[in-house]
Amino acid sequence: MDTDTPTGAGPRAGRREWTGLAVLALPTLVLALDMSVLHLASPQLGADLGPTGSELLWIMDIYGFMIAGFLITMGTLGDRVGRRRLLLIGAFAFGVASLLAAYATDPLTLILGRALLGVAGATLAPSTLSLISNMFKDAGQRAVAISVWISCFMAGMGIGPVVGGVLLEWFWWGSVFLPAVPVMVLLLVVGPKVLPEYRTRDAGRPDLTSAALSLAGILPTVYGLKRAAEDGFGPGPVVAIVAGAVFTVLFVRRQLRLDEPLLDLGLFGDRSFRAALLIILVSTAAGGGLYLFATQYLQLVAALPPLTAGLWLIPTAVASAAGSLVAPSLARRLRPGHVVAGGLAVAVAGYLTMAVAGADSGPVLVATGITLVFFGAGPMTALSTDLVVGSVPPRRAGSAASMSETATELGISLGVAVLGSLGTAVYRGRIEGSLPENVPADAMRDTEDTLAGATAAARDLPGVVGDRLLESGREAFTAGMNIAALVGAALVAALAVLSARALGHVRPTGAAPPGTKPSGEHPRTPQAGTPEARIPRA
Repeated sequence: MDTDTPTGAGPRAGRREWTGLAVLALPTLVLALDMSVLHLASPQLGADLGPTGSELLWIMDIYGFMIAGFLITMGTLGDRVGRRRLLLIGAFAFGVASLLAAYATDPLTLILGRALLGVAGATLAPSTLSLISNMFKDAGQRAVAISVWISCFMAGMGIGPVVGGVLLEWFWWGSVFLPAVPVMVLLLVVGPKVLPEYRTRDAGRPDLTSAALSLAGILPTVYGLKRAAEDGFGPGPVVAIVAGAVFTVLFVRRQLRLDEPLLDLGLFGDRSFRAALLIILVSTAAGGGLYLFATQYLQLVAALPPLTAGLWLIPTAVASAAGSLVAPSLARRLRPGHVVAGGLAVAVAGYLTMAVAGADSGPVLVATGITLVFFGAGPMTALSTDLVVGSVPPRRAGSAASMSETATELGISLGVAVLGSLGTAVYRGRIEGSLPENVPADAMRDTEDTLAGATAAARDLPGVVGDRLLESGREAFTAGMNIAALVGAALVAALAVLSARALGHVRPTGAAPPGTKPSGEHPRTPQAGTPEARIPRA
């Protein structure tokens, strides 16, 4: 049916809506799983396809960048053509792209497959979250449903290495993409039976020019940062970064002129909305970057088999889900800004734990640190997402969902690119001059590129020389991880302060009737999920 539900409280959801939520959890889980499932496969992938360090980073993060680049467009498209229809189209495309990536025979084909997966994923992400907003009209139920949705996303990140480790134990690296295929087939079969269709008749047409400008702003900037980490800030990286900035400015100017913009910049005038998106962006950037370091450390530095490394990360999945699910309950008794700040403080402790890990520490410190990071990020993600999505009427849910998802996906990919490049720069700075003598030129070149290259080169060298080379590589990689973790700790500590200050005025859920004004206080900012919070802003 075509639905454009009026703003305000609605009826409570029943069995069909909760069954639909279970179905929507499937693509959400797969989307997140594909963000991390390839991390443990990178050593095998590197040995098989032989990508350069830059190509390996593109293989890892092009998926997230394409999702982030197309999310706004797909959110608007879903509002127009139907959110369930777009979800099913995306499911089919995601399954096909997974097969292409699984059987790639060279780095370029794999990068292309990952890029197509990102475009398909961009159709799934806003559709799932906006459908939840439409299906659960009661504010309390919607908060719980969004927490479940967030927990599935974060759990998918956590179990990615476990799934990847099991598959890598028995199959080739490309097998990590295949679990998505049966999940998408199941969604195509069951989705039409349990998910209602929603579309908005007056939604604006997707603006392809704005979509192109958003991609042109994101990709050159990240490319420039990667090249700068490899070769320094020469002419090439500087030109790429400047080009990205220019296209970003053009994108913003176009949105300000359009009657139906791809991105409604007016929403950023609200302090809480602005702060919530910034916290999501920076926090997920720090967490996404350090998660890549954690998975590589366990396998390449602690020398664990893929499956064992994945099992060490199971607590990460449990902690991330727990942090997301406990947030709505805490926010009913404490101010959401303080709940978010407390969670981020726990995450800072996790980053500092990873910052003191050494090459000979074993897996305990790193696994504990990344688990604390994910647990602390749970309340931030759940409450900030509810604040963003609950602040608009149902007819604009697709656009709001795409904004929240853009911040999340772009944050993860930026973290992999920026912190990964930082770690690579530290690695190469430390490895120079620390290698043993009489190392062949080709082995030295591979070692100076990545730790995966050092591990492969060490296998072909005599025992003592190979051991010393591998030890130097592991120490250099760990130093890069330590620096990245300190940067992450500083960023997230600043976010905790920002959350307490910028979101501290938001009252606990249900703390006061809507519209009340206690004596001597300024009117409160509408809490996400309350009827007055969903009134469109002028």
